[in-house]
Amino acid sequence: MAETTNAPAASRSCATTGCGKPASMQCPNCIKLGVTEGSFFCSQDCFKSSWEQHKAVHKKAKEEAALNSGPMNCWPGFEFTGLMRPYPKTGRRTLPAKIVRPDYAETGIPKSEIKNRQSTIARCLDDEEQETMRVVCKLGREVLDEGARAIAVGVTTDELDRIIHEACIERECYPSPLNYHNFPKSCCTSVNEVICHGIPDMYKLQNKDIVNLDVSVFKHGHHADLNETYFVGDVDEESRKLVKTTYECLEQAIAACKPGFRYRDIGDIISKHAHANGFQVVRTYCGHGVNDLFHTVPSIPHYAKNKAVGFMKVGHTFTIEPMINAGNWKDVTWPDEWTSTTIDGRRSAQFEHTLLIVEGGCEVLTRRLPTSPAGSIWFQTAS
Repeated sequence: MAETTNAPAASRSCATTGCGKPASMQCPNCIKLGVTEGSFFCSQDCFKSSWEQHKAVHKKAKEEAALNSGPMNCWPGFEFTGLMRPYPKTGRRTLPAKIVRPDYAETGIPKSEIKNRQSTIARCLDDEEQETMRVVCKLGREVLDEGARAIAVGVTTDELDRIIHEACIERECYPSPLNYHNFPKSCCTSVNEVICHGIPDMYKLQNKDIVNLDVSVFKHGHHADLNETYFVGDVDEESRKLVKTTYECLEQAIAACKPGFRYRDIGDIISKHAHANGFQVVRTYCGHGVNDLFHTVPSIPHYAKNKAVGFMKVGHTFTIEPMINAGNWKDVTWPDEWTSTTIDGRRSAQFEHTLLIVEGGCEVLTRRLPTSPAGSIWFQTAS
């Protein structure tokens, strides 16, 4: 039953559709929930007649309250290695029907990748496919840049996911992470000790955080994959050095890429520079082939003395994406089966590009654009 109210209702109209009379009472549940919009009515009769419709207001308010309730105790007994915790998450975002989906969009199962797992030979893309990859990777860069521009103290990682999702829709791209092996969001946001695969949620970025934004898009039957690590506010010197060193690891690895170069030697280059600066290289995750498949051969470990097979050939497209830790190289995965963190709670950084091997070298397909936001990452070049 609605409660009779005085001044607040006097200037409001009845929320019942088609009524419009001056309100004289307010829903008691709305008062408890702190809701004002759509909570006033002119009479008990109007209130009762609108009840079924009005209950949606309560549901929305409760959902919003839950999203803003702070970190969740999802997994009693699980020992977190650092300060990051899971926060409430919004639902899976939708896309217009006109956007072409990869084969896993509905089921979560990448059937084409599974079918191709037995192959150990990287595919050389023809000229038409190479041009398609150029187009898609440029779109991927634009999408990442849209997300990067929004990074600031107080912005939730869920908001970054929304921006990325909408940027994909504007370009008629499918956000490749969405429902890939049932991943629930359109990008990955990995903060501080999270190495990779962080799930966007209601965590608000804080001053001194570092955050990796990992974006992948699918269009014209092909995927682009890239990521960067950004500073939030005034970041400490060790974190600045970690991020800068990680970027340099990627740059040095890219400089070596050319036809005939062994994939296994990428790890030697990255490890040498990381270790020289006092950091460690994550071994669990690696770079990968990317084309019409999101993840495929070759596998490209970032650590030294690995056993990767194969040589680079003209037409190969793949990622290099070193994950560098301030402390121990080992990782721990949260019970959500996605979020990977450092074993000691210290910070991790990552950068990623999609590359194309061409005569005499390689082309950075996801290179930075003249319009790409530089922010506080003073060391970044055109790539």
